[in-house]
Amino acid sequence: MIPVLVMRYAVLANYVSQAVEQKAQLLERQCQQILEQIADSEYMHGSESEQVDKLIDQMASLYSGRVILVNSNFRIIKDTYDIDEDKVIISEEVLLTFQGTNSTNYDEENQFLEMTIPITDEDAGETDGIMIISVPTLDIANGKTGLSTTVLQMQSILLLLILGVAFYASRILTRPFGRITQSLEDVAGVNDEELSIPDYTETQLLAEAYNRMLKRMKAQEDSRQEFVSNVSHELKTPITSMKVLADSLLAQEDVPVELYKEFMADIAEEIDRENKIISDLLSLVKMDKRSSDVHIEETNINQLIELVLKRLRPIAATRDIELVLESFKPVFAEVDETKLTLAMSNLVENGIKYNKAGGWVHVSLNVDTRYFYVKVEDSGMGIPEEAQEHIFERFYRVDKSHSREIGGTGLGLAITRSAVLMHHGAIKVYSKEGEGTTFTVRIPLKYVP
Repeated sequence: MIPVLVMRYAVLANYVSQAVEQKAQLLERQCQQILEQIADSEYMHGSESEQVDKLIDQMASLYSGRVILVNSNFRIIKDTYDIDEDKVIISEEVLLTFQGTNSTNYDEENQFLEMTIPITDEDAGETDGIMIISVPTLDIANGKTGLSTTVLQMQSILLLLILGVAFYASRILTRPFGRITQSLEDVAGVNDEELSIPDYTETQLLAEAYNRMLKRMKAQEDSRQEFVSNVSHELKTPITSMKVLADSLLAQEDVPVELYKEFMADIAEEIDRENKIISDLLSLVKMDKRSSDVHIEETNINQLIELVLKRLRPIAATRDIELVLESFKPVFAEVDETKLTLAMSNLVENGIKYNKAGGWVHVSLNVDTRYFYVKVEDSGMGIPEEAQEHIFERFYRVDKSHSREIGGTGLGLAITRSAVLMHHGAIKVYSKEGEGTTFTVRIPLKYVP
């Protein structure tokens, strides 16, 4: 559309330039016939000639203009307006013309064309004088106005055509994107079909990105449903056990004190288990929150791990399990002390819980220029290879019956992984069934939000 709008000015400017050039050439050709007679009649040297005067007057009358003859002394010897005869005229154009150079000057504002043409004596080869002819250019102005109207009409038609074609083309070109938009809107509904739009490279890339997003959403939805189901089951199980125990007591009369104490101890154990599940769920929810809830401060990692081991040594002692810390150098890092403590506690506590009597848990701490590393090794039962990729999932248990015995909720490693990822770190597991397990944690020394 912009070139169409600019076209009007280019066409009009070109028209004016050509019209002026053509008019100047026509004037010059007609003037040359008169100039030849002027040169032959010695008119410029003072000789009078009615024929020359008549030709000059006819020329001025034909173009409704003005003709002036200037001799070699710069004196005006002929003026068809009878205004400036015998006056002296000196200007840049006059001087250049006496040197043999024609000049043409078009004044568009006042609408006239002025030309200066030398009068040359062919025998002497000298310039005897010059002719100055000035004519109105109303015809050029009128032609420009008419052409401007025509061009304006053409512009209007072209602009309408361009808009129509652009609108039609845009509808065709954006139709594939409409399908993508519709598919995105259907995501909230029941449409879970993959998208295929190979019309353009861009739509194909968008469709592939959409399909990847759809798969992730399906996986997240499946994970959410599984999580809700597991939470419901895990919270309901202790309540069911307590209900059964309570109903058993209520159904009996004169319950022996020993049996009453035994049932109440079981109920208290189930309450503790319920409380443990709820606490772990709350910790997991906190881990899932945004980084704005992370309280970062520079922390002595050596002291943090030593405190974790100090709290867990009484539990390890009940099973005769040795806790060992190997620290190679002092480590200071920007971490959330509470969340990292919880993550380290879960790893070490798992090493104690799923260990054999008289076993060991070895914790080592090391550091380089960018990260610090924590390794937790144990001599426990190990993890089957097929289960290792699932152990960080919520409520996943390798051996549910054994986990129930030792009070596991299936949330500890999920909490640990969330805490490590919150610090932009990484956690890996290496294990062989019957030979123990090793967890390695890598966390940056400087926290980046």
